[in-house]
Amino acid sequence: MDIMNILLETKALLKGHFLLSSGLHSDTYVQCAQVLKYPNYAEEFGKEIANKVNVDVDIVVSPAMGGLIIGHEVASSLKVPFIFTERNDESTMVFRRNFNIEKGQKVLVVEDVITTGKSTKEVVKLIEEKGGIVVGTACIINRSNEVKINKKDPIYLLKVDAKTYTKEECPMCKKGSTPIKPGSRKKI
Repeated sequence: MDIMNILLETKALLKGHFLLSSGLHSDTYVQCAQVLKYPNYAEEFGKEIANKVNVDVDIVVSPAMGGLIIGHEVASSLKVPFIFTERNDESTMVFRRNFNIEKGQKVLVVEDVITTGKSTKEVVKLIEEKGGIVVGTACIINRSNEVKINKKDPIYLLKVDAKTYTKEECPMCKKGSTPIKPGSRKKI
């Protein structure tokens, strides 16, 4: 499966000047919702990630919104339950809808894209506070610069080497370009 080609074909991989949820600027944006809207690709990506998991998993957890579809597909392939976290009014990750983690449960955290790892780390912290054991993290796209979560690299389908900059360092801003924010999350 040529994941890069699928991302380009579905317009999930964009080039330009973007403001990321982290507040950083980038020349590349990955909007996995554009590829995951196709159930066949979502299912295939879920199977591909599940095939890379080499530990026992009791449950898959994803942060809403980006991780919902791919997390569900990975859980389906692993034949384990799937739940998700959401942000409360204070923008803190929480379990709602009577979702919870049992003490000692082996958890795989699945995201669509990992850039800074902030959301994934928040989900890991919540799981550990509930007594769960995070056995790994996974994503479709790893666009981080060597972000480790619990001292482990995430499982991923594609590494995208996208440049990120602070507003002050951004060469596109210095040329007068204004970033666009195609994602759904407010700037943090």
